[in-house]
Amino acid sequence: MKIKVLFLLSFLSTILFAQPGEKLVKIAVAPDKADWNYNLKENAEFSVSVTKNSVPLDNIDEARYELSYDMMTPFRTGNLELKNGKATIKAGAMNVPGFLRCRIFIKHDGRNYEGMATAGFATRGIAPTTEMPADFVTFWDEAKAANATIPIDPILTLLPEKCNSKVNVYELSIQNYQSGSRIYGILCVPKKPGKYPALLRVPGAGIRPYGGNLNDAENGNISLEIGIHGIPVTMDKKIYDNLSRGALDRYHNMNWDDRNLVYYKRVYMGCVRAIDYIFSMGEFDGKNMYVIGASQGGALSIVTAALDNRVTGLVSIHPALCEVSGYLKGGVGGWPHLRKKIEEPDCVTQQKIKTMAYYDVVNFARLVKVPGFYSFGYNDMVCPPTTMFSAYNVITAPKELLLVPETAHYIYPEQWSKGMEFISNNMK
Repeated sequence: MKIKVLFLLSFLSTILFAQPGEKLVKIAVAPDKADWNYNLKENAEFSVSVTKNSVPLDNIDEARYELSYDMMTPFRTGNLELKNGKATIKAGAMNVPGFLRCRIFIKHDGRNYEGMATAGFATRGIAPTTEMPADFVTFWDEAKAANATIPIDPILTLLPEKCNSKVNVYELSIQNYQSGSRIYGILCVPKKPGKYPALLRVPGAGIRPYGGNLNDAENGNISLEIGIHGIPVTMDKKIYDNLSRGALDRYHNMNWDDRNLVYYKRVYMGCVRAIDYIFSMGEFDGKNMYVIGASQGGALSIVTAALDNRVTGLVSIHPALCEVSGYLKGGVGGWPHLRKKIEEPDCVTQQKIKTMAYYDVVNFARLVKVPGFYSFGYNDMVCPPTTMFSAYNVITAPKELLLVPETAHYIYPEQWSKGMEFISNNMK
């Protein structure tokens, strides 16, 4: 069954990181290679253009630049001299695979503006610093086996105000991780009797309510959008705001001293448990199970596909949690940038580094066996491109990569469109 165009619209409504808004003063930065890619030892040069009302801007209070290797400390800074709103910066080359970033900072009429571009050098040669623990697979097999002993105990609550003539919408909760602990989501199911493909939507970072995806179901798909925090997903937004500033503040930094207590253990198991439920549904066709997400969700897409061989394929946009311990090894780390500042007390411990390896998306990427669609950009400073390529490069399963170099941590509609085309083309 093919996914129709309206499927894209439903997914756009769930995106956490939207395309950035326009600003009065615009800074365009671009490398001198159209695809932003260079060979090792090949010199890169960046062009800079500053405009206001689409007219070159010279009357600037302050202009400066920084050159750095991805998220590392800048190796060169300086003032920027603009002529008719333009300048060029000779950035040099890289001798090892990676990224060279040029950032421009402008102050005009009392306001600050920023632009950037990032050149990639031999990106397919980027290798991860994280190593897979010898018992990595055993650890997660045991976790799944323990989870499977817990009754799924599904509770479906119809949400009449969200239903329409074609779709039933429910809040779903199922047991996960331990007896009495639950995971919640919004389930949308076509009313017309039949067997349907399933789409599991895994969330970006944060604490928020979820609304489900009626368009998915209207177009002939079961859609389950889950939260990860073990709380209902239909409460007043103020409750989630309070939790994000209280008990769940910085949840992604919790308990890295013990591999069994890391917050994401329950999360990873919850994604598998969601698939358990889908496979129990009489409406599921039993053969088309796709998982989709961005940022934290992009990480969870890879993790879920690696942990559960029932997954048919995945879409992962700018995945987080890659190279989690990268900063501790003299390299670049992905979101949530654990222990970025190595001078923090008690931050560099062998136990924490060891624990991080069990949750690093790079190690899950090594185990992916199903087709996947991946997309990210070079200007991303939330999920740095070095870390995402570290994961992508180790994937041996069939894969498609849509690079949009200029994107930071946001998504263009075209990226989602291509991802949905990938799923449509791979449907059984």
